[in-house]
Amino acid sequence: MNIYFGKAKDQDKLVEEYFQTYFEGLHRYAFTILKDNDDAKDAVQAVFLKLWEKRKEIDEQQSVKSYLYTAVYHYCLNIKRHQKVKDSYVAYHQPVYEHRNELVSKETHRKIMEHIEALSPQCKLIFSKSRFEGLKYAEIAADMGLSVKTVEVQMGKALKILRAKLFDIMMILLAWLFLKS
Repeated sequence: MNIYFGKAKDQDKLVEEYFQTYFEGLHRYAFTILKDNDDAKDAVQAVFLKLWEKRKEIDEQQSVKSYLYTAVYHYCLNIKRHQKVKDSYVAYHQPVYEHRNELVSKETHRKIMEHIEALSPQCKLIFSKSRFEGLKYAEIAADMGLSVKTVEVQMGKALKILRAKLFDIMMILLAWLFLKS
């Protein structure tokens, strides 16, 4: 069954019908490509958002079903390509963690680095860019194709996790500093 965009009076409802009709099938299709349920849903929703934005520009003779499947396919490929770029960036740009503070022992440094390495990949990358490369949130967002708000949220998450996990180390350092002075 091919459904064509026409000069329907209520194109909003038409797009909503397409969403109801094709969402599940498109989601399954996207899942076969991405192998991730959330990414598949995001891909299909992004395609429907584009359809919504461009609903008046679509060729009336083009099948909406084939348009949607083609758009989901290309969107999924872009996600996979972007993920490969991120993975290769992480592999080649491992931050150089310099140990400059004389007060921090090798063991303490190792523990800190273990906790940083335990962060989620995106969280770790954003934290490393901010703290070790000195980039601003806007620069990180532009570099990674994210919103500044996402970078802020990821940094907040990283700092919260590190504060909780490194609390005992910070207390030992403070006690040592207090006793030394």
